[in-house]
Amino acid sequence: MQLIDGKATAAAIKAEIADEVKIIMAGGGKQPHLAAVLVGHDGGSETYVKNKVMACEQCGFRSTLIRYEEDVTEEELLQCVDRLNRNGDVDGFIVQLPLPRHIDEQKVIEAIDPRKDVDGFHPVNVGRMAIGLPCFISATPLGILTLLQRYGIKTSGKKCVILGRSNIVGKPMAQLMMQKQHGDATVTVCHSHSATLKDECREADIIIAAIGQPEFVTADMVKPGAVIIDVGTTRVPDASRKSGYRLTGDVKFDEVAPLCSYITPVPGGVGPMTICSLMKNTLSAALTKE
Repeated sequence: MQLIDGKATAAAIKAEIADEVKIIMAGGGKQPHLAAVLVGHDGGSETYVKNKVMACEQCGFRSTLIRYEEDVTEEELLQCVDRLNRNGDVDGFIVQLPLPRHIDEQKVIEAIDPRKDVDGFHPVNVGRMAIGLPCFISATPLGILTLLQRYGIKTSGKKCVILGRSNIVGKPMAQLMMQKQHGDATVTVCHSHSATLKDECREADIIIAAIGQPEFVTADMVKPGAVIIDVGTTRVPDASRKSGYRLTGDVKFDEVAPLCSYITPVPGGVGPMTICSLMKNTLSAALTKE
């Protein structure tokens, strides 16, 4: 069993991006600029945005954080999106999800200029991705693809089972894994209501678990030699930790890991690659404008 080290891979890619930014700026080019909009004080969102700001520093990007309280109106947020769309210095920006219930998330996503949509959530980018055209691929699926490529894991012709059908991970991951230029795999998408879920998993060469249920994938669901990519990050109470919780993946790691050829840990697997992919998309957005 080989552990897929997302933290080390992300650090290497950020160093490569930083070198490229130095070359761009030495040649008189503009420093890439990523903006993030954060609404409220959700613990998970605070952590993600903090990590994104740190990643910008490591990559040599300029970053801007725009904060709003939980009671911001939808109109105010849409006006902010419009300002960022029109700001020529901002290459890409994200609106951190989830948003408060009184705000229509889809309306906000669709207001973002697709050319600055470095999260890859706008329907234009989603549609272009689905038919294999150049676009911003959403950060988590792009991070997973990058890990598979960097570790030389063969995907062509393999049976890949994706657990979960979310718009952010499950659906785009399925599209990418079946496309010839990316995964070139035979793909099955399962979810909590799939009647033959365990049988499908037992036949899989690659399992990408993004179902949002801690330790859902157990040893009896995994065939020997399978590749396991764990996207889950659920906060489970743990009195022994200073934070009062620990991050747990969708895979029961201790019992599944001995069966695998490759497996991602939680934390330190897919998570760091998600932020790293956002940096890759921001650099692409900056280069496209030049």
